[in-house]
Amino acid sequence: MTASTLDQEAAWTVFTEVVILRTEVRQQFVDLTDLVGERVRRSRVSDGWVSAQSRHTAAPLTVNDCEPCLREDLGRILDPKAPRDLLYGRESHGEQCREAAAHCGGLLLGTSQILHVLGGTLQLGPRQRLLLVELDGPRARTLSIVVMGARGHHE
Repeated sequence: MTASTLDQEAAWTVFTEVVILRTEVRQQFVDLTDLVGERVRRSRVSDGWVSAQSRHTAAPLTVNDCEPCLREDLGRILDPKAPRDLLYGRESHGEQCREAAAHCGGLLLGTSQILHVLGGTLQLGPRQRLLLVELDGPRARTLSIVVMGARGHHE
């Protein structure tokens, strides 16, 4: 048995919560690290995983530095691939869709992240943060959080 193996007597638990937040501008990074870390603390999971999922294709999640220039960098990456000024056809609705650029940008980032929990804390690098990337705000956004793992004693 290794030090990272779960204690056979540890109770397995699953903690879930749905969080609604409001973004403020069209393109925005919302740092979710403290919010998700608080849910891990409340779950009392010592060792396991936390899954965070955005319920919106135009508000994906990523792990990255939360540098002030990140928003401009994202624009330089996404705009050539999914220009905001183009109208994309939407066959099923028979109309042009202005939000399509945001949805295409969401394809590049994905809607969920799974992070490790060890000793009751998120396992992120020193500058890493869990970020919701708003691509079509401002809007109300729903986030689903699931923490799973062994319950343990941690503060």
